[in-house]
Amino acid sequence: MVTYRPFRNTDPPALAALWRSRAGQAGLFQPISVDLLEQMVFAKLYFDYGGLWLAWDDAEPVGFAHAGFGPNAEQNWTSTEAGITCMLLVRPGCAETEVCGGLLDRCEEYLRGRGARVLYGGGLAPLSPFYVGLYGGSELPGVLDSDTTARQTFAARGYQETERSSLLRRELSGFESFMSRQQMQVRRQMIVEVRVDVPTRNWWEACALGEFDLTRFDLLPRTGGPPIASAMFRTMEPGGTTYAGRAMGLMELMVGEPYRRHGLTVFLLSEAFRQFLRQGIVHVDVQVRQSNAAALALFQKLGFQQVDQGGVWRKDA
Repeated sequence: MVTYRPFRNTDPPALAALWRSRAGQAGLFQPISVDLLEQMVFAKLYFDYGGLWLAWDDAEPVGFAHAGFGPNAEQNWTSTEAGITCMLLVRPGCAETEVCGGLLDRCEEYLRGRGARVLYGGGLAPLSPFYVGLYGGSELPGVLDSDTTARQTFAARGYQETERSSLLRRELSGFESFMSRQQMQVRRQMIVEVRVDVPTRNWWEACALGEFDLTRFDLLPRTGGPPIASAMFRTMEPGGTTYAGRAMGLMELMVGEPYRRHGLTVFLLSEAFRQFLRQGIVHVDVQVRQSNAAALALFQKLGFQQVDQGGVWRKDA
């Protein structure tokens, strides 16, 4: 008989074992450890025991689900208006549909009990309180298409998919900068300034990205003045880890409205990729909402390939 209860201090080894039981599942950071879960999940200032539920079959853990909240308008604390079930994970071979449904029911009860008016299945920035860097790619993608049990569970509970994202990757081996008259003109007119270990801009961003090293590339006119374009990347490996396969994730790309469609973004990202190659970075990941046709076209031009897709699920509480 499957039973459910909220998180206890003795549960981290069981959660790590459940996570490792899904080795090979796309989007789950491996190898996971109790220490890494402590660093990335339990240490969050807003972590609440009542939002993390475990399912047990007799004495064996068979699944867990984790719910939390997004930021308020000032991004200096959480707001309970939007509740997010960030993770829904079960051990292979158990009664997956039953366990997932039972876990989601309890997450919904927790979120409603704290005032949630809207419920989301899967996180998408800024509704990303947990698991950035542990699930998905450069950002939280909602629920990955490859995570079929979770998707079916949200659909069965009346959620509707509202936002689709593509997870893209650019292998840097063999990368060469674009050579064209336009790019040569940009090089004559612009310089790229690199800022390493960039500080986060607000409390919420510090909570979401504080475990990663941030690098910012700014494009500035040679004649002086403020940046007209910028790109911010994070290390894909959490701080303190030493896993092989170094990678960077593009988190933010901004270009001033008057300067768009002039090859500046291609130049800026090409310069970033050249520097990453010299540092031994293997690939760059980025996540793009599928409604953003211009961004998808840009990254296709730069040689990115789709590695997965995800969607956010939503229903009224």
